[in-house]
This record gives sequence, C-alpha cells and structure tokens, in this order.
Amino acid sequence: MIVAVASGKGGTGKTTVATNLALALQNKLPVQLLDCDVEEPNAHLFLHLDITCEEAVTLPVPEVDNDKCDGCGKCSEICAFNAIAVAGDKVITFPEMCHGCGACALVCHTGAITEKPHRIGVVEIGNAGRIVFAHGRVDIGTPLAPPLVRAVKKHASDSEAVIIDAPPGTSCPVVAAVKDTDFCLLVTEPTPFGLHDLKLAVGMVRELKVPMGVVINRYNEDYTEVSEYCRQEKIPVLMTIPFARQYAETYARGRCLVQDYQEWLPAFIDLWYNIERLVQQHARAISN
Repeated sequence: MIVAVASGKGGTGKTTVATNLALALQNKLPVQLLDCDVEEPNAHLFLHLDITCEEAVTLPVPEVDNDKCDGCGKCSEICAFNAIAVAGDKVITFPEMCHGCGACALVCHTGAITEKPHRIGVVEIGNAGRIVFAHGRVDIGTPLAPPLVRAVKKHASDSEAVIIDAPPGTSCPVVAAVKDTDFCLLVTEPTPFGLHDLKLAVGMVRELKVPMGVVINRYNEDYTEVSEYCRQEKIPVLMTIPFARQYAETYARGRCLVQDYQEWLPAFIDLWYNIERLVQQHARAISN
C-alpha cells in the first residue's frame, strides 16, 4: 500500500509525521520511505541514513544541427514552454525550460533536431535501519521538479508499507507525488492559514480521486474550525498531535516522537492500520 503524506502549506509537520510513521512500522512490516520533496528534502535529518547508490535523472532536450535547419519555425511554434526559438537563420534552445516532450524533434521535417540528455537532479537510495529509503535532489537552477518526483516514485518497492513524503502545497510536484497512491494523509495545523490551505489540498486530492484522512498537528482545543470543516466534509481526522514544547524540542534535536515518547509508538501503528481500513472501505465502495 502506498500512502502519500501531504499538506496544503509548508511547516505543518508533514515530514515529521511521515518519518514517525516509518519508524513506528519498521519492526512490524517491510516499510519504505520516499522523500519526494525534491526541492528541499529533509526526511534524512530524522534518520541515520546509509546511502548505497545514486542515480542521475535526466530529461531529453533538443540539440539542433543548424546546417540541416531551414528555419521553418515549426519547432518554436509547437513548443508550449518557449524552450526553443528561431532567431534569423539559427535555432536557439533553452534546456532549463524544456519539459522533454519531444514535439520539436517530431515536427522537424529536415531531421535537424535530435535529443540529448540534460541532467535535472539526482536520486539517492539507501537504508535507515530497517527502512528502505530514497529521496531526490533537484539541481540548483532547475525549475522542473515533477520529473524528479516521478523518478523517486519509480523506486517504490513491493513493501507492505510505502510512505511518500510529498512536497508542500498543491502545485504540480505535489500532484505528481500524490497521483496513483492508495491514500493521502493530509497534515494540517489549527490556524486560519492551515484551514485555508487544507481546503486547497482537499480539492486537489479529490480531483485525483484518492481517499484521504487528516492529521492535525500542534492541536489546540481553542481553535476548532479545522475539526469542524473535516466533520462537515466527512473527512476522518485520524490523529491529533497536541501543541507541546517538549515535542518541539524533540524535533529540534533531530528526533521523532516514537523514539522519545513510547506512547506514540502504538498511536502511529494504529494510524497505519486505520489507513488500511479506509483504503479497503474505499475499494469496496468503488466495486459496488
């Protein structure tokens, strides 16, 4: 089962929930953690990693033979991302803007355009104890995170538990991380900003037709709007983590709740089994 841990905004505790869940499950069943927040991966900060290999991730970008080019401009016209332009008798390419769709080479009737690999980042693979781990790092100055997210997801194993730490927000990299997963766990905080961005995230997940649940981090009983919204939208709140100074101190030391507070170990294990139950219910509802 593949579970994406996402959030409508940064700073809600998405990564800490994902790492706590992985650490809690590692002695119960085979577990894999994929950090798909490729622009700023930080799950490794909570884990003692042993990186065993890395793989460069590339996109095919156009390379133009100006001797063959007749300057027809069809390549520039078909490019939706302005990654190729005709200037006089020369064609200029902008690899950092290219999405690797190959349309320019397809319409080139003279065969002047071929494709070459252009590196956009790297995937690092290893282990953290019993946890199989992989994360991506997009190269500096590269604006294309979704292909790197998909490259990380390709390393998803047949483990009983695959946990994806998605990027924050609701943009294209998040869609790439959540798409085709079995469940999306949305981590939010009990603030007006948290509620606003939770609503955006809920809309995104519903468009992807992925079942979901919510974890309210830094829970405060004085602000009940998030819980009320989830009740109205029939979204289960699967866990609340109280606002507590000692928990913040634990995170600041690079530790997780399940490591320092034994009462959280069964809580995160139960969280996983509740997710499994909801996935099964969703599957039965679809089949009926």
